[in-house]
This record gives sequence, C-alpha cells and structure tokens, in this order.
Amino acid sequence: MTQTAVAPPVTPDGGYAWFILLSCFLVFGLTFGVIKAFGVFYVEIHRYFQTTATGTSWITSIAVATIHVVAPAASALSARYSHRSVVIVGGLMCSFGVMVGAFARNLTELYLTVGFLNGFGYALTWTPTVTMLGLYFESRRPLANALASAGECILTFVLTPLFQLLIDSYSWRGALLILGGLQLHLCVCGLLLRPLKGSCQGEIEACPNAELRTKILRYVDYTLITNARFMVYSMFGVFAALGFFAPALFLVPYARSKGIEEYQQLTATVILLATVLLLCPLSSSFSELAAFSAAYGLVYGATVAIHITVLAEVVGVHRLGSALGFFMLIRSSGGLLGPPIAGFFIDKMSDYGTGFLMAGVALIVSAMFLLLLHQMNRRGQPLRYCMCDGGNVCRRDSTKGQS
Repeated sequence: MTQTAVAPPVTPDGGYAWFILLSCFLVFGLTFGVIKAFGVFYVEIHRYFQTTATGTSWITSIAVATIHVVAPAASALSARYSHRSVVIVGGLMCSFGVMVGAFARNLTELYLTVGFLNGFGYALTWTPTVTMLGLYFESRRPLANALASAGECILTFVLTPLFQLLIDSYSWRGALLILGGLQLHLCVCGLLLRPLKGSCQGEIEACPNAELRTKILRYVDYTLITNARFMVYSMFGVFAALGFFAPALFLVPYARSKGIEEYQQLTATVILLATVLLLCPLSSSFSELAAFSAAYGLVYGATVAIHITVLAEVVGVHRLGSALGFFMLIRSSGGLLGPPIAGFFIDKMSDYGTGFLMAGVALIVSAMFLLLLHQMNRRGQPLRYCMCDGGNVCRRDSTKGQS
C-alpha cells in the first residue's frame, strides 16, 4: 500500500522556529537597536561638523525613512528570490554603507552612506526576517514577537556604552568602522532563515499554477489599501513613528545639556509611552533621567512587541509580508519627519526638552487611531485568511473577526 506523504505544518511553533526567533532577535538589535544607540554618535558628529541639531538629526531620519520606503520592495524581493538571500545582501549593504561613512567629509556624505545606504540595507534585513518569524509561529506568535523585539531594547542597552567607549578610544570615525564590521553579523542571521515547507509564502515557484493576478499579489498585495482597518492602523504607525525615533536620538544631548556626564493593550502602552515622554523635561538630575530611561525602555519594549502581532491580526498572517511592507512605507513619513521636527523645536527653543514634548504629543495622536481601530473591531468585520491545499493552490475563507 502506497502511503501519501503529508506536508509538514505551515506554522510549527517550535523546532527550527526558535532559530528563526534567534535570527530575528539579532536583526532587531543590529538595525533599530543601532538606530536607538546612535545618539552617542550624534553628539560627536554635531560637534565635529559644527552644525545644527536639525542638520545632524537628518542622518538618523534618512535611515529610518529609507527602511520604511524600501520595505515593500524587500517583501517583493523575498517572495521572488528568498528571504535568506535578501537578508544577506542587506547585511552586506549595511556594513558597506557604515564603513564608507566613516570617511565622510561632510554631512551630505553621511546622509548618503550612514543614512541612505545603511537604511536600505536595514530594510532588506528587517522586513524579510520579521515576515519569516510570523510564518513560523502561530499560537506562540505574540511571545515570539515579544522575545524578538527584546533584541532591540537589549542591544540598545549594550551598544550605547560600547559606542561611547569606541568613540573615546578611536574617535567617531573609528567607531563607525567597527560598527560596520559588527553589522556583517546580519549576513549570519540571513543564513539561519530556512524556507518553510508546505507554504505558499515562499518563492513564487512554489505555486507554479497560480494565475498572473495571484503572482502579483504574492509579490505586492496592493489590495491592502482598500482595507479600512489596515489604513487606520497605518495612520497609527505614522504618528507613532513621529514619537518613536526622536527621544533616543536626543536623550544623550539632553543629558549633556543638564550637566550630566556621558488594540487595548497596545493603546495602553502607547499612552504610557507618551506620558513618559511628556514627563522627561522635568528630569534635571542623573537619578531622574535614569528613572525616565528605564520607564521609556520598559514601555517602548512592550509597544514594539505588540504592534507586529496586532498587524498580523488585522490583515491575516498570509498577507503579513505585504502588509508589513506597506505599513512601513506609509509610516515612513513619520520616521522621516520625526527627528527633524524635534530638532527644529530644539533649535528654536534652545531646549532639548521640547523634542520630548513633541514626541509625546505625536504618540497621543497615534493612540487615538488605535481607539478607532478598536471600535471597528468591535463591529465584528470578518478577517480573511489564506490556506494552501497541498502547497499549490491558495484559497481564502472568511472567519470570525478577532475580539
């Protein structure tokens, strides 16, 4: 009797999935963790080129915006080729951009290297890895996202004093060269991304009989722009990005200026994060600033851990790759404008505390969009999920909306 081979489960929630989690943990740390720790470089570059707070902040801002704008392309390239190859190329690009930036003669060259090239590489590494994590986990997806995003917080905590030590020892240029070498580890993270069998989420060749429209949707699911809940959630992302990136960039210079040496759960964490940021200007001593940093890190970590999980619930895991790309693209305006707007207020008011006030207000506005999304979910609009029959044909079935 011939036994029919059974395809392995699409979302194993265990086994090799933990290696995917490890890869995502490191990618979070070596991308957004580096961005958060870049405030140490900000101080030295600001002093070296004798420029304004706004001018220096554009380095980080361009990197963040490039991550968001290139994210849809990263998703499409992953679908066409493989998540592994795209991440490896991204890691090489990050390393190259930062190393070349170490020899920059002006801010414009830093914008192009540490800003644009580095941000382009970040998009090619972060987007496919997070998408792969969503495919490997289902019932444990919230836990997996929380553990993976912890890499951003933990490596920010580790890299900030490390960067300061490297700058003190080798100058900011030497520290950038070492950072470029460190980011080559993103290529190792890419090697860990083994394609998931029995899923239509991999390369396009996995579904050879798909029609042209299905192939296009597998690269870029443009129908997401007609999803009202997705667009509301994306507006949350825009305003959240306005407040996410400025505080980490200006925390170190703010400390220097004070004479100090070197759905509901998601809505609640965003409001708490905004509250913490609004209270930051009241900090005037090391102990108070340390308390602020601890509170900010705790609440920010909770926010990052939850928002990817919520996105998967809004659109369904089968559309997570495209949704993540489009979400990042729409959110790019906030990531691009956040640091410069904060820098503008700092330059005008001659007070770094105003940058934190701007970030707090932006996060409060973002929370309003989450409240709107919650009301839409209460009306019980159905979500559509994708299943694969034999790993060849995808069909979508409506299911009961999430609570």
